[in-house]
Amino acid sequence: MALLRRMTAIAGALLTVLSATGCGVALSSISSNMAENLSAAILNQDDPQLVREGLPSYLLLLDSLVEADPDNPAALNAAAQLYAAYGAALVPDQRRARRLTARARDYGRRALCAADDSACELQGLPHSNFVMIVEELDEDSTEALYSYAVSTLAWIRTNSDDFKALAALPRVEVALNQVMQKEPGDLAPSACMYLGILNTLRPESLGGKPELGRAWFERGIELSGGKDLSIKVEFARSYARLVYDRELHDRLLNEVLAAEVKQENLTLFNQMARVQASELLSSANTYF
Repeated sequence: MALLRRMTAIAGALLTVLSATGCGVALSSISSNMAENLSAAILNQDDPQLVREGLPSYLLLLDSLVEADPDNPAALNAAAQLYAAYGAALVPDQRRARRLTARARDYGRRALCAADDSACELQGLPHSNFVMIVEELDEDSTEALYSYAVSTLAWIRTNSDDFKALAALPRVEVALNQVMQKEPGDLAPSACMYLGILNTLRPESLGGKPELGRAWFERGIELSGGKDLSIKVEFARSYARLVYDRELHDRLLNEVLAAEVKQENLTLFNQMARVQASELLSSANTYF
């Protein structure tokens, strides 16, 4: 669900690519309104099913834009993030979700390569070399590094029964930490949430870092002004359940249910978060 967070940038990215491929003249007079209206229509939609049914058209459009300009970072970032969002959050069929997130991952790799040539061969490198290259990327690569991280995370999520996929988790964490070291802007709340999830995948006794995860969740809530309800849901699911903190679990989820769902550029995610909060509360007596 939270992988949809960066859809505010997608409309602008599409228009950037259209301009680069020769269509900008036709759209120049309406581009600003088009970007604004497309973002608003998706992000402020309170019917996830409608979004689920409509997004494939934009996926095909992104594919065509990448075909027209295969090294354009804006197009590749948009494709990586939207395919990740759709495949990981909105497709119930597991085999299809795996195909879509594999495409997202490929676009994420290509986006990072297009942003910085030194990152083109990251996948075949030992972990220490991977870390060295990622840490040397400049701030102009931050968006692409985020795209790489979330698209890889989406792919891991749909292949969670594959040890080779799970082995990529440390690299995702390195990438997200580096995003937070830059100037991530509106990427920051979701990057914090993913870092919270990654640090709470295992209990402390098995090498997890639940308290660090909690700190990341709390930072994400702070940076979003408490308006992004999906962070509270993941905080309850990933941390509170891991450490068996029923009081925190129920408080967070009840806050989600009591909160105003309609928030600028967050309504869609908040509506989905509310459904998940209700489901988690309903199963709490069984879990705790």
